[in-house]
Amino acid sequence: MAPTLLLFTSNLFNPEVEVYGLWVQGTFVGVIFPAIGLFLVSRRPEHPIGWLFCAAGLVVGLDHFCGEYAIYALLAQPGSLPAGQAAAWVSSWLWVPFTVLMLFLLLLFPDGRLPSGRWRSFAWLVGIAAIVGIAVQALLPVPTCEVCPIENTLGIEGLESVAELVDALVEAFLVGVLGSLALASLFLRFRRASGVEHQQIKWLVFIFSVLFLGATLAYIVYSATEARWAWSVGQSLLAVGSVGVPIAMGVAILRYRLYDIDSLINRTLVYGSLTLLLAAVYFGGVTLTEAIFRTLTGQEEQPQLAIVVSTLVIAALFTPLRRRIQSFIDRHFYRRKYDAGNTLEAFSAKLREETDLDTLNNELVGVVKETMQPAHVSLWLSPETAPKGEQAE
Repeated sequence: MAPTLLLFTSNLFNPEVEVYGLWVQGTFVGVIFPAIGLFLVSRRPEHPIGWLFCAAGLVVGLDHFCGEYAIYALLAQPGSLPAGQAAAWVSSWLWVPFTVLMLFLLLLFPDGRLPSGRWRSFAWLVGIAAIVGIAVQALLPVPTCEVCPIENTLGIEGLESVAELVDALVEAFLVGVLGSLALASLFLRFRRASGVEHQQIKWLVFIFSVLFLGATLAYIVYSATEARWAWSVGQSLLAVGSVGVPIAMGVAILRYRLYDIDSLINRTLVYGSLTLLLAAVYFGGVTLTEAIFRTLTGQEEQPQLAIVVSTLVIAALFTPLRRRIQSFIDRHFYRRKYDAGNTLEAFSAKLREETDLDTLNNELVGVVKETMQPAHVSLWLSPETAPKGEQAE
């Protein structure tokens, strides 16, 4: 990564060339994946996930380096470095082994074994697809990165007429078909899981939700609307998700703060919904306020006052809106927690008013049964003892 970032800096300050298209993800993955992989290997050397992370980081780092090297050697400073075409050729097919490594991460997570023996044939299919995909991509005369005009100069020229179609089919099969089946294996694990494994898979599902949202904004929403904010937010979420995948898997495998995922999902739902609602209130308030002042004063715009009014409205709505969203999410997604909270609140109110000890005993046992749902409940009260002076008398 050190020479890669050096080449990237040189290319960045050259106005005649564009930088490598996936440099953000390449940098994050090339650093974070092997770091988490080495940490997992040092703790659990028998677990394959750590080794897969190390391999994925190496592949992405090499892909990033070859892309930057080819841009520098062929576009920024032509002829200054040797083997620029060879670097472009390597960069054209390295995405295939990275995709295959991601598929195996999904198949083997979280215990390092396939979901069942029936998935062994699928694992062989992924391996065969990797070999075929690398061979095909190495022969196709297609661009080596998203933005640079460098094509695979070592590709077969006779395949130019079908290069784009074959390239799309290979990507669709590896990412679409095999990726969907790998996600299906994770979904089947999640349905059958309980206890610790259920919490482990929750971590990965949460991160995949971030990646899915980022990809939707960056590619679907941006392509349909050309809104710059959709591209920026989507790419930011993709970068966060790329970093979050190894971190989430590391937390799940090492089981460190494993059960914090429920609180993390809850807060994400609350503050994500709150952010969207407040943004809608802000832009709606600015538009409405401008329309009102335009009607009353006849002036075209009152931007400063509209912004101030909308900001004050958001400040007033923040706390009550957050409480309502929290209550809605707890009531619909965390029903047991919501019911337990209501039960404890009702018991607290009764505790302040009730004086009969037997009634309180029965109430306390009932609350424990309803909230904790244990197999058996019993209550023992220590007998009241007299003070030492009275005992001596």
